Amino acid sequence: MKFVILIAVAAMAIAAPQAGYQVPQPALPPPEPQPAYGTPDASVPFEIINIIKDERTQKEDGTFSLEFETENGIIQSQSGSPGGPEGAVITSGQYSYQSPDGIPIVVKFVADQNGFQPESDVLPVAPAFPHSIPEYVLEQIDFAAKEDAARAAAEAAERSAAPSQTYSQPQ
Repeated sequence: MKFVILIAVAAMAIAAPQAGYQVPQPALPPPEPQPAYGTPDASVPFEIINIIKDERTQKEDGTFSLEFETENGIIQSQSGSPGGPEGAVITSGQYSYQSPDGIPIVVKFVADQNGFQPESDVLPVAPAFPHSIPEYVLEQIDFAAKEDAARAAAEAAERSAAPSQTYSQPQ
């Protein structure tokens, strides 16, 4: 018991503040607090836009529809149903607004197993291929496709063949 008390006293003596020891100060001042996102800055003027239409329906089978309109002309309508693979929701709809240049923007879309597919006159379109593909290139592409199909068929036939009578490590 005396030994335990001696150890405890020694530990307290070692842990006691030493003469002349000062707590180190941080090298840099603490960072300035950043403004919270979503909090409007009172110095920046902003306009409150009212929602004049907001209609939403959700059915038990997973189908839904949504329509809203704001007083500054933003309109969205969307509907969907779980008709995709593994119950994925297939959605279609459109939204429209006026650009800062005054151009009316209308975007129609479908979102399904192939991803989000927007259609609009304002979206960029890839240029047309500048020239036709030569016949010899088309023939080479066809030849390569036939080679790939023949290789796949040979590999499938090899896998479905009778088991080997020799044992070795799989390749």
